[in-house]
Amino acid sequence: MSSVSPPGPTAVPFARELAGHGDRTAVITTGGALSYRELAERVAATARRLGPGRRLVLLAGANTVEALVVYLAALARGHPLLLVPHDRPGSLKSLVAAYDPDVVALPDGTLDERHAASAHTLHPDLALLLSTSGSTGAPKLVRLSHENLQSNAASIAEYLDIRDGDRAATTLPMHYCYGLSVLNSHLLRGAGLILTDLSVTDERFWTLFRDARGTSLAGVPYTFDLLDRVGFPGMRLPHLRYVTQAGGRMAPERVARYAALGRRRGWDLIVMYGQTEATARMAYLPPDLAARHPQAIGVPIPGGSFRLEPLPDGTAPGTGELVYSGPNVMLGYAEGPADLALGRTVGELRTGDVARLLPGGLYEVIGRRGRFVKLYGLRIDPQAVEAMLARHGLVSCCTGDDDGLVVAVTGDADAGHVRRLVAAECGLPARVIGVHVLAGLPRLPTGKPDYRAVLRLARPEPAATTDLCRLYAEILDHPGVTDDCSFVSLGGDSLSYVEMSLKLEESLGTLPPDWHTRRIRDLRRPAGRAGRRTLETGIALRAVAIVLIVGSHIGIFTVRGGAHVLLAVAGFNFARFHLTSSVRRARRRHVLDALTRIAVPSVAWLALAAPLTAGYHLTDVLLLKSAFGHNSNYWFVEVILYILLAMAALLSVPALDRAERRAPFRFAFGLLLVGLIVRVDLGGLSDLPDAITACWLFPLGWAAAKAGTARRRALVTAVALATVPGYFGAGEPVREIIVLAGLALLIWVPALPSTRLLNRLGGLLAGGSLYIYLVHWQIYPLLEDRSQVLALLASLAGGVAYAAVAARILRHAASRGSRPPSRRVALSVPHGSARAAEESAAGLGDRDQRLYDPAPPVTKM
Repeated sequence: MSSVSPPGPTAVPFARELAGHGDRTAVITTGGALSYRELAERVAATARRLGPGRRLVLLAGANTVEALVVYLAALARGHPLLLVPHDRPGSLKSLVAAYDPDVVALPDGTLDERHAASAHTLHPDLALLLSTSGSTGAPKLVRLSHENLQSNAASIAEYLDIRDGDRAATTLPMHYCYGLSVLNSHLLRGAGLILTDLSVTDERFWTLFRDARGTSLAGVPYTFDLLDRVGFPGMRLPHLRYVTQAGGRMAPERVARYAALGRRRGWDLIVMYGQTEATARMAYLPPDLAARHPQAIGVPIPGGSFRLEPLPDGTAPGTGELVYSGPNVMLGYAEGPADLALGRTVGELRTGDVARLLPGGLYEVIGRRGRFVKLYGLRIDPQAVEAMLARHGLVSCCTGDDDGLVVAVTGDADAGHVRRLVAAECGLPARVIGVHVLAGLPRLPTGKPDYRAVLRLARPEPAATTDLCRLYAEILDHPGVTDDCSFVSLGGDSLSYVEMSLKLEESLGTLPPDWHTRRIRDLRRPAGRAGRRTLETGIALRAVAIVLIVGSHIGIFTVRGGAHVLLAVAGFNFARFHLTSSVRRARRRHVLDALTRIAVPSVAWLALAAPLTAGYHLTDVLLLKSAFGHNSNYWFVEVILYILLAMAALLSVPALDRAERRAPFRFAFGLLLVGLIVRVDLGGLSDLPDAITACWLFPLGWAAAKAGTARRRALVTAVALATVPGYFGAGEPVREIIVLAGLALLIWVPALPSTRLLNRLGGLLAGGSLYIYLVHWQIYPLLEDRSQVLALLASLAGGVAYAAVAARILRHAASRGSRPPSRRVALSVPHGSARAAEESAAGLGDRDQRLYDPAPPVTKM
């Protein structure tokens, strides 16, 4: 028998239609695989054992085939299922006592039939009972209907684009709504499940995942802690399509980091938001927006909607309690067996989260109305913790954040005893619970508990935090800076990066390489001697190259080749910062935005300079001279613009765009080979201007950025060694050595030893390199007869000044467009506050300027 027959009218469709997926692989374990046809037969056999009459089935859920079969059999025959963790005997015992289930099923498939017919009145719509996050073992349960399960599984399958060839690993327990949603959504689409209870820290998990050709992983924030520990970023997982995250807020810095990792490796990070009361999911963040809005929960799932209900406590305008509506909203709660007869008692879900609506329809949660804390996927109610401690005769104040729970108690309490009580109550590891014994609880002037003061007991602010907040507010021109903000969350761009890094060096000394993604309160003055300073190689090359270019044009020395090194660096930075989205349309827009930010200040300067410069014509002003076959002073700027236009066109072709995302290095190397057609003069192209013949250096830098292994870096180096010699003609050995040395450093050396002074000079010169190249043609002729050195210094200073002016003008012009001028935006918010800035033209400037000003320009160790 391959299907459950006859299907009950209240059965969940995906559970009773398993046989329709035929011989596709349904389940893979370390012991072998099971097809959908075979799974359906086992489900049908268990359904017959459960009988035709509806009974309340309690299942001790585990990631085993037997438990999965019982789960599906109950859903397919319409038996309400109470799903509990198998590894908490106390919770199992208390729920059996509270609800008196008719059947108790164990993870090995054993059925303990306690009542031949149900001892309860069961509502026809009732399908599943789950504990709310953090209340496992408590009698209060979430009542879910057949429609809830089917609709939420369908919505998740739709926005994740789950395909029948996908195979998801069960990295979460099935009794947890997030883990259960992975099962439901994949079974609905006829996809495969890699069913295991192995931890991601176990090498056997990854062996199974690779052998099963796993395509997706799901994790709560703690899962990503474990992934970092086991070296996940360096793993080879060729079939991985996406990684999902839910179960609590993950630090925006980590969201941005994993989103970037996914882009490099060809998979998507999809951040999701949900509650058990909504079956599982309510919102998701489209993967192409994760880098720009890592603090957001995203948009409502298909079929769902949000509204913000204003709060009566004076919350800022535009914010409110997040209220969700959709077919996946629970029937209501059950607090005892009598409630199993109830139908729908809830029409919409008040999430208890305070949120705001961002431009583009994204939502951001900025607080919790009911002070809930979510840790390890468990929703903890601090008030319940306080009530529990009161039952033990302790006066307490409990709060927390995404880092842990903090409890202040008074009297003669023993901190270790309190920690053990709280850990047992909440199901948390003791190490994330901080207990502080005080003479009295901190109070507000109103007499209410001061929860912020309690939180500061565990994470006190550094003495310099207030000064740093003022410094950030001053340089970034941003109001409301708090110690939870970061440089990126406040909309810092590549120009302000340099100034901010210099000021922070003065205040704190040596900075960590990722300071711009850290919260202000996480910045500390290091103890002892300052560490060795380094300068990012790409920044050093740009700074040195622009000095060599200008000095050679003036005649102080003749060291040519700097512009060609800059062209490779531009390709290197293009690969790092402009192929950031997984959506073709967005990638093309990013490239066009970059082109605009280069073309506008270039054309503006040339339009002003043309009347004062002999021999300049309209083709010079419009940067078209090379396009008409003439050599130009501005060939370097022109070749960059032409290449960006070509890249925008290339990324408009779906097949090519997909090819780049799937094999970024091979794609870049293929472009390099195409560019070398011009380099080796196939077809008699030797008369082309430099703007065309030099274009192969751009994909060479691109390939260098994507060469993630020593073997690939060696391959790119070999191409450089084979193609640079002879490119400039006879008698140019120094030029060839300069270009080869620059390319070798770019390919092999991430950072160079430096000093504070060199870091400052390097950051300024690199940040203004494009503008120095533009303006020096007009500046140095005015001064070279007086002093060539003065002409060089004036050209460099003039370019840096024009860079600052151009950035301000472009930012102001953009802010007067479609976005409010008073708001700054972050493209990514690695550790932003709940009030992280909305996206603005300043943020777009940061992304696009990175072709020349990649952040961070200054790094130190």
